[in-house]
Amino acid sequence: MIAIPIHEFAHAWAARWAGDDTAASMGRVTLDPFKHLDPLGTILILLGGFGWGKPVPVNPYNFRSPRWGSLFVSAAGPASNILLALLIGVVGFRTGLLQLGADGFAGVMQQLIWLNLALALFNLIPVPPLDGSKVLLGLLPSQTAITVARVFDKFGLLMLVLLLITGMVGAIIRGPAIFLYRAILGV
Repeated sequence: MIAIPIHEFAHAWAARWAGDDTAASMGRVTLDPFKHLDPLGTILILLGGFGWGKPVPVNPYNFRSPRWGSLFVSAAGPASNILLALLIGVVGFRTGLLQLGADGFAGVMQQLIWLNLALALFNLIPVPPLDGSKVLLGLLPSQTAITVARVFDKFGLLMLVLLLITGMVGAIIRGPAIFLYRAILGV
């Protein structure tokens, strides 16, 4: 329950930094988890291990640079989860609380690292409504981005549903997640 609020906080903070105060005016630039939890998404997390947070409202027309602001805001959520995983790993090793193969608190820390990496990598898949789709559009040349955005508008949600029901999400994120997990844990 910590990964999603931090992810959404990062979006809100980045939007404010890029020039959009929409989320700030709604009290979303906060680490208060209750401001970022979607009721249905939270229930599904508790019941099935998969859910979502309340999307941060953003108005890209308020950004100093709409293209780069959108890219920055979209990348901020996944980046925050990768940084949190790294922080947990560093603090765990420095304090001796994180021991590989250990139960209890060390096991919880290992699960938090894994969860944050999985959340970051899942959100970086370039399919709407995930953050990766907006990151991709921000990196593409303008005309190509317009064409891809039209495809996303028509088929984006269908693409995500297909990835989820076919199990391809796990296949996509498993390798990078294992690589990052091992890098953080030093194994």
